[in-house]
Amino acid sequence: KKMPLEDYRQDIERCLRCSYCKHVPYLPLARIDRKFRTVCPSIEKFNFHSWSAGGRLNIAFSLLLKRIEYSPKLINIVYQCQMCGACDISCKNQMDLEVLEALHELRVKCVEDGQFPSVFTSMIEGLRMENNMMQRPKMERGKWAEGLDVKKLPEEEAQVLFHTGCRFSFDKELWPVLKNTIMLLEEAGIDVGILGVDEPCCGGRPYELGFQDDFVKCMTVNITSWKKAGVKKIVTPCSDCYAAFKAWYSRYGHREFEIIHTTEYLSQLIENKKIKFTKEIPLVITYHDPCHLGRLSEPYLYSSPSKPYITSPKKVLGTMLIYDPPKPWRKGAKGIYEAPRNILRNIPGVKFVEMHRIREYSWCCGAGGGVKEAYPDFALWTAKQRILEAKSVGAEAIVTACCWCERNFKDAVKEMDEKIDIYDIVELVQMAMGV
Repeated sequence: KKMPLEDYRQDIERCLRCSYCKHVPYLPLARIDRKFRTVCPSIEKFNFHSWSAGGRLNIAFSLLLKRIEYSPKLINIVYQCQMCGACDISCKNQMDLEVLEALHELRVKCVEDGQFPSVFTSMIEGLRMENNMMQRPKMERGKWAEGLDVKKLPEEEAQVLFHTGCRFSFDKELWPVLKNTIMLLEEAGIDVGILGVDEPCCGGRPYELGFQDDFVKCMTVNITSWKKAGVKKIVTPCSDCYAAFKAWYSRYGHREFEIIHTTEYLSQLIENKKIKFTKEIPLVITYHDPCHLGRLSEPYLYSSPSKPYITSPKKVLGTMLIYDPPKPWRKGAKGIYEAPRNILRNIPGVKFVEMHRIREYSWCCGAGGGVKEAYPDFALWTAKQRILEAKSVGAEAIVTACCWCERNFKDAVKEMDEKIDIYDIVELVQMAMGV
């Protein structure tokens, strides 16, 4: 299933430098404040074409043709990108190019050539030794569950596996979200269990960094552990894990497990009256769509089991290609958008307001693609832009459903004069239940 950069040469060559990859496209533009019409943090921050998707496609093409060589600045341009996919979604409204796929394979090529930020070396070594991307001892992974009466798989049997993810497992400030989620599921009668210290990394981070072999190993270990535990349903509170399981694994043909994000489960429980709210939360709240829960979580589809996702075009009309059979595009609209909004609208006392860039055109929190680790100042700058957008619509709190978003927003708020609260959606549910 490896698809080298050369496979995306037609997409790279067809880029018209139209700049659609930089902005929210067409109709939504009329309703958006001029300050919030860009979708790409990279081009907005560095303000030079090379830092846009079109510019990076130029770089990829030049590397393919051996017209340029690696340099520290080239590596910075390639990796000063959250891989949030907003450029890809905007481009597909105009050109239907596989922008994100090409950018991913550009990173794979960089890794194969040994060209990437040095901080990633210790991260990947930590993954190989301790099975997590947080450079923490593996034996600490299950500490968040101490004191909880929750089943341990595979020693015990359960119908549902709760997969926490690396960030949640090792960020102690976020542990209450995990504990509260387990309690909510158990109180609703869900037969749930965890892998604890034996939980593997989902592989999403190495995938985005370009370490494809490490991703495949993580994927194989996870699927093996799920089969050993005898589960068919995986629930995760981590948007990165959700995208890895739902999208990246499907890219390699794995669709045999039902992958559910906690917001989907909680929304179902609220609709079925298994969760009841007893307390008003008098807050003006806005919701931040995590990239991995939204546009990036759409699974890869195949026209038939024997047909790969990449199909050869039969005809070329100008710059447009015709695929036969038709190619199943991923355009971001089928991500998880309604479930979290349904939860918030059911919480008494909440005044829910939308930001300008939402759903598949959401502005990234800044933490993805290795940016928080390699370029922390850029990560915080990106989060601050989102916080200012939330303030512009009168929000008193930002609610999200991603541990990486929550962490980056919390870190950014500490450096700002703005006063705004940051919540995981599970925290708000617990508050509204009077817990």
